[in-house]
Formats: sequence, structure tokens, C-alpha cells
Amino acid sequence: MILFGSTGSIGVNALKLAALKNIPISALACGDNIALLNEQIARFKPKFVAIKDSKNKHLVKHDRVFIGQEGLEQILTECQDKLLLNAIVGFAGLKSTLKAKELGKNIALANKESLVVAGGFLKGAKFLPVDSEHAALKFLLEGKKNIAKLYITASGGAFYRYKIKDLNQVSVKDALKHPNWNMGAKITIDSATMANKLFEIIEAYHLYDFKEIDALIEPRSLVHAMCEFKNGASTAYFSKADMKLAISDAIFEKQDTPILEAVDFSKMPALKFHPISTKKYPIFKLKNTFLKEPNLGVIINAANEVGVYNFLENKSGFLDIAKCIFKAIDHFGVPKISSIEEVFEYDFKTREYLRS
Repeated sequence: MILFGSTGSIGVNALKLAALKNIPISALACGDNIALLNEQIARFKPKFVAIKDSKNKHLVKHDRVFIGQEGLEQILTECQDKLLLNAIVGFAGLKSTLKAKELGKNIALANKESLVVAGGFLKGAKFLPVDSEHAALKFLLEGKKNIAKLYITASGGAFYRYKIKDLNQVSVKDALKHPNWNMGAKITIDSATMANKLFEIIEAYHLYDFKEIDALIEPRSLVHAMCEFKNGASTAYFSKADMKLAISDAIFEKQDTPILEAVDFSKMPALKFHPISTKKYPIFKLKNTFLKEPNLGVIINAANEVGVYNFLENKSGFLDIAKCIFKAIDHFGVPKISSIEEVFEYDFKTREYLRS
């Protein structure tokens, strides 16, 4: 397995699973966490290593260290391994997804932004979904026909129990306290704003070519997806909130190994599902428009990244994230995109506009 984003939460869990099944690791790539990378190198002995910045190269305990995006693409080209787990965060993961598709590799995709911004240019890619919701949908949809609607679930994020009027004052520390999941900072903030769920709906659309998709809040994160059929029947996928299950579905050839303790239905607390309030989570107002106009993805994603990182750096407030997105959409409208180059152009233009 080639693993990009090895020191993040997905990467760390993927390596635990790889050790469980003795899956060889051909390549590791990370950003700046060189200390953890060196531990991973010592244990998994990859042939190739990549880091973000050349200034850290001398710190890496490996004789084949590649640098930046060019380095990642070199690794994908040189490495014979057929499986890439792309766990790079944000738009930065897109070029690796595109290169892996070009090379015909299987792509275990944790980088949902690839599909959010460029799903139309990734048709035919051999995707293995890593998000818990999409792994659940894959299981529910296998061999099924006459589907009326799909649902994915949201926990509601760090501020599910907060009143709307209190969101003005929340801090970064507050926003990073996810009630159920242990994730990286960016996706934890996206969970709190519901941007993550908006993105996952678009990801599901591109993966399963189906537009009748919605999301509901299920605060315990025990149900991950549901499938409603035309005859009125429905199925649901239950599991405990742990990303190792979805990762194992993507990277294991057989799902015959105990990964999590199963949900004990006799002890399970009452489950409740709630619609997503667009007053509390204004970003979710974009769902129907986004499904109708997938080209909006590059604008929404770029604006979201600018807003989230401004918030994480204490340059703006939590509610400014949504304002940032709507400001960008008001300015650019629905972009006409006919080439992958234009995706990169609109990403750049959006960031420049919001920083000016």
C-alpha cells in the first residue's frame, strides 16, 4: 500500500490495520510531523518517502526522500504497488488522486475534496470509499435495485447542543471537541459547520451516481447510512464510531477480521433522527443547489478552506466560515468548467478573492 497522509488520524489508523494483516507499505508521505514519520519508517520500512518541505529532508531517516507534489507523483509513477490510500487533507490531495487514476491504481479515498471539486473528471477511477458513510452506503447498495432515497447521518458536531445565539462566542478549542469521533482539526471544524456533510452528499453522488440523497442528525453516531426502497422498506448500517472499520473495508481484501466490537442492540440507547437546521448550519442550505450544480464544488471548497484556516488561526470567528462561502458564491456564481485546468484556476481565484 502507498499511504499519503500517514501521520494524520486516517493514516495512523491505516497503519495499525496494515500491521494487523501484514500489509506491506511501499511508500509513506506526510506534511511536517517528521518525528512520527521516522517512527513509521522504522516500523514499516517503505521503499519511498515524501515530505512537504525540502527544509526538513535532512531530518528524515530514509535514503529516498521525495519533496512536495512533484515527489508524490514521482512515487506514484515509480512504485509498482496498485493501492493508494489518499488521506491528504483538502484540495491539496486532488493532484495525487488524478495521477493515481491516470496510472490505473486502486484509490482508497479519504480525500473527499477530490470528488467535491473535480468529481466530473474522475469518472472511471477505481475508488474504494474510506468515509464511514460511503463505506456504509457501499454495503447497503450492493446488488440492490429500486432505490428511492439514500441517507447519510451527521452527529451534529461540537455545537449540536448549543443554542444559535451562543455560536458567536465559541472558540477554536470548543469547536475541536467532537462528541463522538477522534479526527483531525480541519474535518472536526467541518463537522461543526456541517460543511463535511454537504461534501459527503456530493461525494456520494459522484461515487454512486444517485442524486436523491439527504442527511439527518443521529447524535450517537451509531447509524451511518440508510437506504430507502420504492416499496417502502428501508435498511440501515450500524457500527460504533471508529474509522478503522471503514478503512479496513477499503484496504483489506476480505472482511473476515474482527475490527470493532459489534453494537449490542439489547443495550443500545434509544435512537433519534433529526433534520439538519439550516438556521444553525447555514452551509447546508446549499445542498440542493450543489447537487444540481456540481461545478460549485471548487468555489465552496476553496472558500471553506480559507474560512476554516482563518478560524483555526484566530483570524475570524466560527460563523465567518459560512459567510466566507456565501460571499464567494455571490461573487463567482456557478462556474462553467470544461477542463481540469479550470478547476485549479477557480480554486486559485477564489482564494485570492477572499484574501484581498
